[in-house]
Amino acid sequence: LRTHPAIVRNSVRFNAEADSLNLSVLGPDAKPGTTEFDLYVKQLVTEMTVKAGQKCTAIRRAFVPAELMDAVAEAAAERLGKVTVGNPASENVRMGALASLEQREEVRRSLKALTSVADIVFGDPQRVDVVDADAERGAFMSPVLLKVTDPELREPHQVEAFGPVSTLIPYTSAEQVVRLGALGEGSLAGSVVTADEDFAREVVLGVAPWHGRLLVLDADDAKESTGHGSPLPALVHGGPGRAGGGEEMGGVRGILHYMQRTAVQGSPKMLSAVTGTWVPGAPRNEDVHPFRKSLAELRVGDCVVAGPRKVTPEDIEHFAEFTGDTFYAHTDEAAAAKNPLFGGIVAHGYLVVSFAAGLFVDPAPGPVLANYGLENLRFLTPVKPGDELTVTLTCKQITPRENADHGEVRWDADVTNAAGESVAKYDVLTLVAKEYPAEDAGGKR
Repeated sequence: LRTHPAIVRNSVRFNAEADSLNLSVLGPDAKPGTTEFDLYVKQLVTEMTVKAGQKCTAIRRAFVPAELMDAVAEAAAERLGKVTVGNPASENVRMGALASLEQREEVRRSLKALTSVADIVFGDPQRVDVVDADAERGAFMSPVLLKVTDPELREPHQVEAFGPVSTLIPYTSAEQVVRLGALGEGSLAGSVVTADEDFAREVVLGVAPWHGRLLVLDADDAKESTGHGSPLPALVHGGPGRAGGGEEMGGVRGILHYMQRTAVQGSPKMLSAVTGTWVPGAPRNEDVHPFRKSLAELRVGDCVVAGPRKVTPEDIEHFAEFTGDTFYAHTDEAAAAKNPLFGGIVAHGYLVVSFAAGLFVDPAPGPVLANYGLENLRFLTPVKPGDELTVTLTCKQITPRENADHGEVRWDADVTNAAGESVAKYDVLTLVAKEYPAEDAGGKR
């Protein structure tokens, strides 16, 4: 598909999700008897048998500490032995057929390549007992678990049997498993089953460039986990290299692949006009207090400049006592003087924000219904006793709600001192009525 003439000629954005040799790593701490050991074996068998292993995210390479290979092989074989194959309509059947007889033959051909270097731990590629079905006329196949003794062999990292097949591969260190993981040349999903935080960190960071999604599974998240092969809507689904290089889902990010994005250059005035979002440097309008304007009247760039208000030592002391925020920079002159950032008593950042609100808010009933939050708050310059604060509040973005009688307004708040330095910057988020009487209850506009 990537080479289709229409794709090439028109430079169509192409999103591919391909089958891959997904890995699952058992941590060296997860010995028999631990919750993580049991989780690993259960997950491995589940990924082998759900949809008869015909999943693009199924575990194909099961990396196990060399000293635990026999224990994992024995536990997995015991669990696989309880899987009943046959007609899915039968109550006791746990695994159905492959997609077609041709697919079964394809899996057997891949197994022939794999068994040239691997031993069979469980299953017979040519024979399976089935329930309420014909093993030959139906595309039924036994789950097949393999194991290799040499982890460097090419086949387990290059040959995928797209069916109920997985290979146990030994490793001796986190560094080695990271290197071996990369031999798969890109995967959709991977998992690390361990309670060892250091091991998890090293492996996840090491294999991340080769994976679209990684699950770290332990006793703490097992009950809530959707499993190795189950992506969630807000997570990226796709992977690099062999996995196709695509990207699906991921919330808003998931649609960006399909959207054309264009960089626009211009003056602040022109950029505000083009984008509908006020940017610093664009003109402001100071006619009527913007809190007296309904959504229908409000325009991007409408603003109010309020202040100054002097910050006194008493203000700082009262705020500290009233809120309980008695951090030394606000209350201990000697200790504050030694602070390399302040060199003396400074006002609380939230005192600055509170004073700013007191300056820009129009208190009478009006179109502004509620303030529902702040975003991007940064304190930029310390405020000391005696400093005078001025705030400029500018309508930055207007977003009507289609099925409501109000919309969202984002305001740019810039608090400055007498020298014109910004002491705090942030966005104020409000809900504003779409319509409001021309004259409010206070008789003000």
